[in-house]
Amino acid sequence: MSNLNRITKLFGINYPIIQAGMVWASGWKLASAVSNAGALGLIGSGSMYPDVLREHIRKCMAATSKPFGVNLPLIYPDVEGHINIILEEKVPIVFTSAGNPKAWTAMLKENGITVVHVVSSSRFALKAEEAGCDAVVAEGFEAGGHNGREETTTMVLVPAVKETVHIPVLAAGGIATGKQMLAAIALGADGVQVGSRFVCTEEASSHIAFKEAVVNAVEGDTMLSMKKVMPVRLLKNKFFDAVRDAESSGAGSEALQQLLGRGRAKKGMFEGSLDEGELEIGQVSSLIKNILPAGAVVREIWNEYCNSLNTLTTGI
Repeated sequence: MSNLNRITKLFGINYPIIQAGMVWASGWKLASAVSNAGALGLIGSGSMYPDVLREHIRKCMAATSKPFGVNLPLIYPDVEGHINIILEEKVPIVFTSAGNPKAWTAMLKENGITVVHVVSSSRFALKAEEAGCDAVVAEGFEAGGHNGREETTTMVLVPAVKETVHIPVLAAGGIATGKQMLAAIALGADGVQVGSRFVCTEEASSHIAFKEAVVNAVEGDTMLSMKKVMPVRLLKNKFFDAVRDAESSGAGSEALQQLLGRGRAKKGMFEGSLDEGELEIGQVSSLIKNILPAGAVVREIWNEYCNSLNTLTTGI
């Protein structure tokens, strides 16, 4: 079965599967392992100081000869410092998120970088296309971490974005299996971006306690929170309860920011504080049952996709 499509051509990879650049989980070990398996690995720069990002880029380059990229949240305080390092280290692919793609896309592309922007609506997808992005990630409401205010599900968002733009579309949010990948392709996606499933891999830098909490999650264990600040999907815990109680009592964005404090995500996902930390993960966590090597996850998703497609087309 041929797996060459717009996404594999764009990135020079074997499978149209992208590992999301997640804070405190997506370091060079994960990104290089995913890229070595034939998919596209991304370093999540949102939790890194510029000098740490440079170290991860260099280690990733030493660990793989395959394409990889950096995920760059545009709300990062020192985004310009990150971009300078990306240019200096000649990173070939950048996924931007949480901001206006017009700010940096043209400059990145002038330096030969392939640019993809994460969107939560067809309106933002069109803006990304107009800004010159090479592709977009249509990320639905099911996704973990920071989320769109529109609360549009992946099932609705992907076809809406596909009808709006001409550039390739990656589906994200609620995708951890080959069957879910096939559903996304059926909706019109050219490939998928997978986050939560790669949190539960041996190479992810997330804390083992957090990985195990994700594996043990069941339906309903995640919920969108912090809507007055920036919506984020969290695994329910003591910190989530405190946020929910504050929101229920009418707390404003300033009070919620104070409750969030500094380093809350690091405390939960990287240091393993399951009570006091911010545990960002998607709804699909309820389907994740084990911790595997990243390469095994890539193969598992692709093989299930191919088998499911074959079953649908042949009826066998």
